[in-house]
Amino acid sequence: MKTPIPVSLITGFLGSGKTTLLNDLLNSGELKDTALIINEFGDVSIDHLLVETADEGIVELSDGCLCCTIRGDLIDTLTRLINRQPRPARIVIETTGLADPAPILHAIMGHPVMSDLLRLDGVITLVDAVNGNRTLDDHEEAIKQVAVADRLVITKSDIQELSSQLTSRLERLNPSARIIGIGDKPDFSNLFDCGLYNPDTKTADVNRWLNDEAQKHPHHHHHEDVNRHDARIRAFTLISENSVGAATLASFTDLLRSAHGPNLLRVKGIIRIKEDPERPVVIHGVQQIFHPPATLPLWPDDDRRTRLVMITKDLSQELVEKLFDAFVGNSRVDTPDRQALDENPLAVPGVKFR
Repeated sequence: MKTPIPVSLITGFLGSGKTTLLNDLLNSGELKDTALIINEFGDVSIDHLLVETADEGIVELSDGCLCCTIRGDLIDTLTRLINRQPRPARIVIETTGLADPAPILHAIMGHPVMSDLLRLDGVITLVDAVNGNRTLDDHEEAIKQVAVADRLVITKSDIQELSSQLTSRLERLNPSARIIGIGDKPDFSNLFDCGLYNPDTKTADVNRWLNDEAQKHPHHHHHEDVNRHDARIRAFTLISENSVGAATLASFTDLLRSAHGPNLLRVKGIIRIKEDPERPVVIHGVQQIFHPPATLPLWPDDDRRTRLVMITKDLSQELVEKLFDAFVGNSRVDTPDRQALDENPLAVPGVKFR
């Protein structure tokens, strides 16, 4: 079977500098052997005209907004790129400034064929240092673009110094994303290869994928006034020392996405499975769509805990934590433990937590 092609999604609100970034990437040679899909909303494809280098590696979709009207065209384009000889080493998709990234991620992760031929490397979201705070205040789309990101790229910092207020806000919205500043001399070394697979070692780099530095120092929500959009987004980590049965994991993720799917902006996790504790299972979801769990050959380090990084919208952290603890058997104050649930005289006969 062919090695899946990594796909990176570049998003960011209107005027955040996506075209400038793409020009810099093209001029630097970073997009060598890369297929670039550019999307422009409207009849006149101004963005395409601003891209200085155009060749057969650049494909433009201009018949509608990528997030809502032309996902079928996107799949057709991706299919052609997969079958091209030679195959591209990477695919980069640029969205419009108003795009919701989730439907595009669904097209990659949830398609029965695409999910085997492509792998999501990461979501790269651009944030304007000049107008970033105001954009986040006024536009919920911008909040969501930040919340689902693996990398947050600060643009226009040569015009205005990045404020601590904006940095704190981005960290609050998405503590697991790495913030990258691109100034006069762009350094693209940390922009790509932010997915689970490490191209240098040919292994799964879970710690980088989960961004453990952010999880070692979990963000605490301060008692401060936040914009109404910000308040709807929560980022937190679920941790358990207990191993989890494969059936229990399936039940937990099925219940989570069926009951709260639209509110799960991003879910990443490494799970210690009871049936095979030496080989962890990795899960990755965007809203209702979860990629099939992947089993790793071994743990990446000595940390054998189950860890789930959650970014949610309009979904209580406490609710998710209680649900998780009930499934994996974590003890909670004033909450019945697994034995109490199994031996509950009011429980349905024959139904037990596995």
